[in-house]
Amino acid sequence: DIKGIQERIKELEERKEKIQNEYETLVSRYSANKDSLENISKTNVQLVQARQNYVAVEELSSVANGNCKGVRKITFERYVQAIYFEEVIKSANKRLYAMTERYQLSRKEETDMRQGAGLDLEVVDGYTGKSRSVKSLSGGETFIASLALALGLSDIIQRNSGGIHIDTLFVDEGFGSLDSECLELALKTLGALSLNNRLIGIISHVPELRERIDRKIVVSKTRLGSTAHIV
Repeated sequence: DIKGIQERIKELEERKEKIQNEYETLVSRYSANKDSLENISKTNVQLVQARQNYVAVEELSSVANGNCKGVRKITFERYVQAIYFEEVIKSANKRLYAMTERYQLSRKEETDMRQGAGLDLEVVDGYTGKSRSVKSLSGGETFIASLALALGLSDIIQRNSGGIHIDTLFVDEGFGSLDSECLELALKTLGALSLNNRLIGIISHVPELRERIDRKIVVSKTRLGSTAHIV
């Protein structure tokens, strides 16, 4: 049956061509997958190494950013600042005690691990021997403490800045909240600073200060503008 054989041959040739096309597709896919597998294997090795490096860096980052669990949340920046802050407090306390003969400042050691820590202040009351919040100070006492901190900061800057001298200090307001005794102590402290070739400027509206300051720049307001004159 020549005709039947020829049809059969035709069918087999078509089948062969189809199988050949499928084979070539599979070979191409196999080659691509083989290359992908090699690349994935190489990338996986790099990923494992990167993951190991990441774990170390992540731990360092958590420590530096104060995100470690189970310990106080203090950042590396706050840690460094706290070291200098301790020096500022020590210097400030010399003047604060001289002005009040009662108070000393200290850096608060937080126990709440859910909050940031390192730069908060508390005051040690020499009358009671106990520490309490600086928010409990009166307005005048707060001003005295702030003045002591500013002077302490000035001392530390000069000590650590290689020959830099802060020769001028301006104190803006705050004197109105002082009673006569605190006012006397504050002016006495500022007066002692001015004896060391420092220029101390006080910006205030308190009338009592006019009699205590020898050289003044008086600013007067008019409808045409403000004027200033030295007296």
